[in-house]
Amino acid sequence: MKEYLKGLKNRLAGGILPKLLYLLIRALFATIRMRTIGGDIPRAFHDRGEGTIIVSWHGRLLPVPFAYSGRGAHCLISTHGDGEIIANVVKRFGIGVVRGSSSKGGKKAFLEMVQLARDNRDLGITPDGPRGPAETVKPGVARLARLTGRAVVPVAFSCSRATRFASWDRFMLPHPFSRGGFVWGEPLYYREGEDIEAFRLRIEQALRETTARADSYFRS
Repeated sequence: MKEYLKGLKNRLAGGILPKLLYLLIRALFATIRMRTIGGDIPRAFHDRGEGTIIVSWHGRLLPVPFAYSGRGAHCLISTHGDGEIIANVVKRFGIGVVRGSSSKGGKKAFLEMVQLARDNRDLGITPDGPRGPAETVKPGVARLARLTGRAVVPVAFSCSRATRFASWDRFMLPHPFSRGGFVWGEPLYYREGEDIEAFRLRIEQALRETTARADSYFRS
């Protein structure tokens, strides 16, 4: 029975379920009055053909595909749990995927992202995933930015009405017909000679401040 259920889940992950979730997400966000603040920041990179490392908290990842207007983006998605379902939903938004996490497949995923960054592709990372702690940046994104020289650009979503689940990341599900949007933060670069922990903390602080700004704009 266990093997049967596992096989059923795998078939759903690669079949109707991602398509259904994609359509539901599209339908939900068609009802939300969206606004973007700081959209000139990613647009400037796109106009120059320069790839970036886009970071957003795991608990607010659902709407992130709607924030992106560039081409050739790839999103880091873990191989844990429901990662296959998430990966197949993301692909339907025209975004590529890199599979791996800090605890499984991390080295291969890191090397793949390094190559993509050097090819001027945008990379999307939830730096507190896949298991937390919530809203704490792990060092991998700082190492990637140091090695590739790419800018780390924070982006945060918030909305006027939403359900926050009791999961480790307090996953945010916007309510239909609410008011919401994105705030883009200023890009961060690795400073020559900077300690990697200091850079990690700068990224974490910037993403927290960007998230606070998004909440102040859209939840008030």
